[in-house]
Amino acid sequence: MTRTPKRRGGGFRPPEPRAAAKAPAARAAPPQAESDKPSRPRPSGHRHGNPEVVRIYGFHSVRAALRAPRRELVRLYATAAAAERLAPEIAARGVETRIVEAEAIAERAPRDAAHQGVLLEARPLEPIDLSEIPAGGLVVALDQITDPHNVGAIVRACAAFAVDALVTTERHSPQLGGALAKSASGGLEHVPICVVANLARALDELGDLGYWRVGLDSEAPQTFAEARLARPLALVLGAEDKGLRRLTRERCDVMARLELPGAIKSLNVSNACAVALAMFCGQNAPPAD
Repeated sequence: MTRTPKRRGGGFRPPEPRAAAKAPAARAAPPQAESDKPSRPRPSGHRHGNPEVVRIYGFHSVRAALRAPRRELVRLYATAAAAERLAPEIAARGVETRIVEAEAIAERAPRDAAHQGVLLEARPLEPIDLSEIPAGGLVVALDQITDPHNVGAIVRACAAFAVDALVTTERHSPQLGGALAKSASGGLEHVPICVVANLARALDELGDLGYWRVGLDSEAPQTFAEARLARPLALVLGAEDKGLRRLTRERCDVMARLELPGAIKSLNVSNACAVALAMFCGQNAPPAD
């Protein structure tokens, strides 16, 4: 199907990638002194493009970060048992490792975080530019979804279904660490993330690339199965409380709903994302190399 581009728009262009720092030699250190501990729990994560340290906790998330060559590591805090389980990854990356008690890790993680005895301090991953998204790919775009658990679950689904890029906004989006990383369960290391200043303009640019933009709405007259399901496809998801904004809707080629057989006709946005991706991938194999 040949489409006529609607408008051109630009995406956010992140700063040039940093040169990776040389990883320090692996070593274990005793639990740190009280004076070196933070006085209160701090939230994990970072603002997009802000070159600070992010905190990643939870065994699967930390192990995935340790195994990701593009993730620049700073320091690992782990209980003796957790460090033993991660010994191959620690040795391979040569990350500075401090063996501490679980209480010391809890003081560095958000309150009530399920850290599983391990917390990694690392540099945030550099976002990709909109121009780096493949012309014939599968993209998920988020319109101001702010719950880190929902976005983390979406990232995990994107990793499971080999999504080429996740497009999100600079503002009204959660930090790419902490609870989001925990919910993503390692997915952050596998899904390229594109951060844009204006989602409507980014969708315009995706349209210029030939992407068919499908917005999910539980009250849309057309079902997702009836919509055009072929690459390149951009699945556009809105916040649970307000859905897609007007300008975002105007950039979608079609609004579609998931046809559900039960009494409840709508799903949590992360569940809806996973169902839609499963439907699409079940009917469309990626192009051959």
